[in-house]
Amino acid sequence: MLRDLDRKEVWLLLLLALISFYLPLSLAPLFDLDEGAFSEATREMLTGKDYITTYLNGDLRFDKPILIYWLQLLSVKLFGLHEFALRLPSAIAGTLWVAVTYLFSRRFLGRDVAFYAALFMLSALQINLIAKAAIADGLLNLFIAVTMFGIYLYYTTEKRRYLYATFLFMALGFLTKGPVAILIPFVVSLLFFSLRGRFRLWLKTAFDPIGLLLFAVVALPWYLLEYQAQGMAFIDGFFLKHNLHRFDTSMERHSGGWYYYLIVILIGLLPFTYPVLKAFRSPKKLIAHDLTRYLLLWFGFVFLFFSLSGTKLPHYIIYGYTPLFLFGAMAMHAGISKAWLIWPVVLFLAILLFFPEIALYAKPHIRDHLAQLLIDHVYEAFGKNYRTILIISIVAILSTLSSEFGKKATLIMIAFAFSLAINYALLPAYGKLMQEPVKKAALLAKEKHYAVHMYKVNMPSFNLYYEGLVSREKPEAGDVVFTKVTSLKDFKDYDTLYKKNAFALIRIKP
Repeated sequence: MLRDLDRKEVWLLLLLALISFYLPLSLAPLFDLDEGAFSEATREMLTGKDYITTYLNGDLRFDKPILIYWLQLLSVKLFGLHEFALRLPSAIAGTLWVAVTYLFSRRFLGRDVAFYAALFMLSALQINLIAKAAIADGLLNLFIAVTMFGIYLYYTTEKRRYLYATFLFMALGFLTKGPVAILIPFVVSLLFFSLRGRFRLWLKTAFDPIGLLLFAVVALPWYLLEYQAQGMAFIDGFFLKHNLHRFDTSMERHSGGWYYYLIVILIGLLPFTYPVLKAFRSPKKLIAHDLTRYLLLWFGFVFLFFSLSGTKLPHYIIYGYTPLFLFGAMAMHAGISKAWLIWPVVLFLAILLFFPEIALYAKPHIRDHLAQLLIDHVYEAFGKNYRTILIISIVAILSTLSSEFGKKATLIMIAFAFSLAINYALLPAYGKLMQEPVKKAALLAKEKHYAVHMYKVNMPSFNLYYEGLVSREKPEAGDVVFTKVTSLKDFKDYDTLYKKNAFALIRIKP
């Protein structure tokens, strides 16, 4: 099949991957909390040389299994301790995720649908975020997609190699983020096989002895070693707190109503949300064939499960995005009005263009003092370069209204223009506003060899750039303190060592 690939389309997709996933890796500092926490845990693994247990600021961290930390560690050893190296594993995982989706779609749905699906993925807002983030979710989504594709390939062919590949990648997913990598394929395959009257085949598949042995050999050694090292603290911290309790309670105030993921999907699939919505306007088509039924069950289970979960985070729904890209690509292949492709994206980018004005208008209605303080500096970060790139992107998309642009050319222009706006305007501007002061304060503290106290703020990226641990004890006279500007009122007399936007590095006077 590889020999039949359209070289021009493949090179175009690779170029978009380069622009969306790789070139922007170093354009913004690491974002807190998640990127900072994963990256700092990797740094502490590097310095502490404990390759089984992860720590954050010297304390045990049981949030996620080990695989992403190993990959980040390898990247850091090859390229150095910086944003590019820490984010690179996610970029590679994102690229492979698009590649396997393209190949699977091409096999079952044809070349055009495969191209559209890959194009949608490479330009989608949430994929552009997750495929560059120094966290576990880009890698997990790759393993979930390959696992789910493997199940369907085994269903259609009953070839053992697909079955064993499924167990292998499910094990790697289990090493990346735990039980969710088993839950999704287990439930979706059970429902699909049962509805097709092939429950016995499912039993034979799910409990295949060789497959289970392969899973155990790949996934279980680290879990056993971690339990041996940490005992019940690992069971309580990982399986109970960060898995079971995320479902039945709202952790860290990450909650939302039943409509939460509907809003996330509408924004997260941009610039090609409309083709996905159009696909759902014809529900009969979605249940007309085995493949579309399978994809619908995949998305439907993810949507329902995480909508019922007590803890809601935007990236959870991405586990069900792969089917949506295929549905959107199929709808696109069937035909869509050009206007519905262009105007929603132009409207979104226009909102981003005037974001500073919108933020200042909304400021009196915002109660968060830190957010208010950041808004005061919004024009510094969202300045001339930001607006220039957005204007170029909008003009490029509007140019496709010309009759000279066919359907495929319009899609390509929208994908590249949107990726330009997100990766070279929005993310660097937000990084400059929110994270650059944290990075500069940490680098100053590192240069001056300060012993730092972190007070009323949790920014793990500070540790990463500082390359050291910070004290969480109450600071006293003579201590150097990193804190929010809104917390400076807690100190009567101090020298300001660094202050920018919402953060400050100070020394309390004796």
